[in-house]
Amino acid sequence: MLLADDQPLLRRSLALVIDSAPDLAVVGQAGDGAEALEVARRTRPDVVLMDVRMPRLDGLQATRRICAAPELAATRVVVLSMFELDEYVHAALHAGASGFLLKDARPEDLITAIRRTHAGESLFAPSILTRLVEHYVAVPRPPRPAAPPPLTARETEVLTLIGRGLSNDQIAARLTISVKTVKTHVSHLLTKLAARDRAHLVIAAYDAGLVTPRPR
Repeated sequence: MLLADDQPLLRRSLALVIDSAPDLAVVGQAGDGAEALEVARRTRPDVVLMDVRMPRLDGLQATRRICAAPELAATRVVVLSMFELDEYVHAALHAGASGFLLKDARPEDLITAIRRTHAGESLFAPSILTRLVEHYVAVPRPPRPAAPPPLTARETEVLTLIGRGLSNDQIAARLTISVKTVKTHVSHLLTKLAARDRAHLVIAAYDAGLVTPRPR
């Protein structure tokens, strides 16, 4: 774990929570985005908790650079913010973040978020994810250069449930299959749809018309 926040007290509090979990450990801390990029390259963390507003280089730019770095391809970023602002969430997704977490989250939710992100799941509260995708699909985008490869019936089912925000455990229960099988389908979907992570599979589900924005 790498913690990036310009408030030392908050970093210390987060570190205490994270280090209390037997399977997690903080390997580095940074007070700004530039330092976060430097420490990430040195420590190769599995997950980065990245504040949005920081000096020198803000969290969104740092996220973009970390996610674009070949040597950090296995690193996932969860963006932290005090505010549930749509523009922050939308920018975080396009910067390559795998999730968005509010700083007032409960300690147990923080631990769960880190574990789920490391397991390859995206982490957005349902209300945030719904608004994020609605905003995304409302913005005109150029057509894709080529149609994606065809999905199997089961892959289509899994993608639909991912688009509805279900976790791997929930998908397994819904389809009466094992979690391991769900993970295999998710891996195939990531490859076939050239998606970086689960958050982008949600977008793919909307793009394919498998899930539609809920009426306001």
